Amino acid sequence: MKNILYIIIPCIMVLFTSCEDEFIDLTPPASITDDVYYTEAEHFLTGSNRFYPNLMGWDDQPLFSDHGSDLVGYFEDGGIQAYGRGETLPPVDDDYYTDTYEYIRDMNLLLERAENYDGEESIAPYVGATKFHRAWQYFFLVQRYGGVTLVTKPLDVNSEELDAPRNSRYEVVAQIINDLDDAISTLPNEANIGSEDKGKISKEAAMAFKADVLLHEATWMKYVGTTTDGDGTSSGAGSAGFDDSNITRYLQEVVTLTKSIMSSGTYELWNHNDALDNLSSNFLFNLEDSGSNPAGLDKASNKEFILYGKYDFTFRQANTLVSHVYNGRLRPSRKMMDLFLATDGLPISASPLFQGYANTPDEFQNRDYRMRAYFTNHKTLGEIPQNGEVVLSGTNNYGYFNAKFMSWKWDTEDAYRATETESYDIPLIRLAEVYLMYAEALYELNGSLTDSELDESINLIKARAGLPPLTNAFLAANNLDLETEIRRERAIELYAESSSRYTDLKRWGIAEDELGEAVYGAVIEGTVYEGNEDLYTPESYNFTPEVTETGVGNRLCLLIQPESTRNFSRENYLFPIPTSQTGLNSNLLQNPGY
Repeated sequence: MKNILYIIIPCIMVLFTSCEDEFIDLTPPASITDDVYYTEAEHFLTGSNRFYPNLMGWDDQPLFSDHGSDLVGYFEDGGIQAYGRGETLPPVDDDYYTDTYEYIRDMNLLLERAENYDGEESIAPYVGATKFHRAWQYFFLVQRYGGVTLVTKPLDVNSEELDAPRNSRYEVVAQIINDLDDAISTLPNEANIGSEDKGKISKEAAMAFKADVLLHEATWMKYVGTTTDGDGTSSGAGSAGFDDSNITRYLQEVVTLTKSIMSSGTYELWNHNDALDNLSSNFLFNLEDSGSNPAGLDKASNKEFILYGKYDFTFRQANTLVSHVYNGRLRPSRKMMDLFLATDGLPISASPLFQGYANTPDEFQNRDYRMRAYFTNHKTLGEIPQNGEVVLSGTNNYGYFNAKFMSWKWDTEDAYRATETESYDIPLIRLAEVYLMYAEALYELNGSLTDSELDESINLIKARAGLPPLTNAFLAANNLDLETEIRRERAIELYAESSSRYTDLKRWGIAEDELGEAVYGAVIEGTVYEGNEDLYTPESYNFTPEVTETGVGNRLCLLIQPESTRNFSRENYLFPIPTSQTGLNSNLLQNPGY
């Protein structure tokens, strides 16, 4: 068996020269090999285009979403749900490890050929795009495994890197930053990308991604430190290059990068609440052509997505069970439902506007617009369920629906798309996240934000959600904590998106606490379900209801997973290296705890 760092795979090019060509894979004749292909500028264009499908797509739903986290009320025995319980064991093989190195190998090949190409300026944007893609893949590896073996050139069977130890996460991140700096210097601004090439990486996308990397690593160093690194001698990748002075430097650059994007005028929040009955936060995520929503809006109306995976009904459908999976596996937990503020901007436990849980529609009243947009029935989107319409009758029915990332009216006679044919773009970084990064970085630097800084960032998101602006006077008057409110907004606004709940909890150093708690569903005590066999059959659930804190104090709720089954620890912050790779290279040490 070969070490994954040395893999020869055929060149498969993806052309982005017209609307039709964007989604067509072309396999060159067998006579075209790696050795002779990169001889013309066009080769570098098509070579760099082929890396776009390697960005996270709809087939990566378990990683892309919040499956199995504390915010989700669905669990099964294996996969990412088991990870959320701390049940991960070293696998023999892991496609997320091996496939990623395959991608990097191809990128290294293009970059090596570019160094010897006569006409460097003509291929600079393609080289920049490739360095962005390499940075993206290495950051994925860092988030999943910590430090990994850093390879920046194509290898052959005699390359020393085949038996090299892992580089520390700090060394890999330094390379990621270098690649992104090169990408930023050569990529075009979004405004200069023609309509036929929309979806390709812009300068602003590279800046936003760099901000994402820097914020992740600054907060990881601040709250996690070197506790997951291992010593690099008996386990892990070690801590070579760790420098806590980078925390401040990284955070300052996050502010600079995000502020530049915010001030560019290139992007804007997609807010069509007036035409969509305050459901913008649903239809933004299933936007296709004018038939995908009741306001007749199409993808051209969306200036919020900065980096995204591009899909098209004719040329690139999801080809996986998007609506089906999001319907069943992204239904919210009690914690998620109670995170939404009341329309006075207060947590429900402190707001006189909160109506409680006695009747099924009560908790939806006077709440953040996103609650209704995300968690009403996709078949009757936006219609708050009434008494008798939600029957608690068994597994995966814990009182709530999910509609985010589901095609409009899915599974009805009027469905816009059948599952597997969904063709909405997948957001990887959007303007709302840039606002959140800006606010969080400022808080981490200063412990506060001015009212003006709140107004130019987090309050714009709140306005779309029908919430009043957050001010320092409001925080003080209501004894609210700014860090809690920033993290609340991130959990709600980015629910089930690429910056997953797992990533945030780990970089804040609180994953073992939050993922170690029991997970609850609907409130039973004092509601229409209590003692009503027509609406609630206790024997159909695996666990006996338990008392937990709710918006009206401690109440008996459905128990989805007991605390005793949830054993996530600091050792689970990183995934294990597949044993097939540690077996091939004795210098490739396993992560601590595995």
